[in-house]
Amino acid sequence: MTAERLGRRDCRAESDRVRVTRRVPTFTPSRPTRAATQEGALMGLDDKISNAAEDAKGKVKEGAGKASDNERLEAEGKADQASADVKQAGEKAKDAFKH
Repeated sequence: MTAERLGRRDCRAESDRVRVTRRVPTFTPSRPTRAATQEGALMGLDDKISNAAEDAKGKVKEGAGKASDNERLEAEGKADQASADVKQAGEKAKDAFKH
């Protein structure tokens, strides 16, 4: 129906009508769900693997630097290993607070 037929007042009343919906109770678990813990475990595992790879890359660079007598490459390798060690320490601290 158009506004002319209903009159302006009726159109406002029709548009102000409230939709009634049922409230559905929300579920908030006190412990993380199984999917969340598995996802967290996988993310932690990915981080640990990448840290181990960075450490191995640092060892290779350091060894190549020593073999070729290249101090810069040797220093880069040591820096990569130190970075991986710091990240691994962070992962261990995070794991300690998880459990």
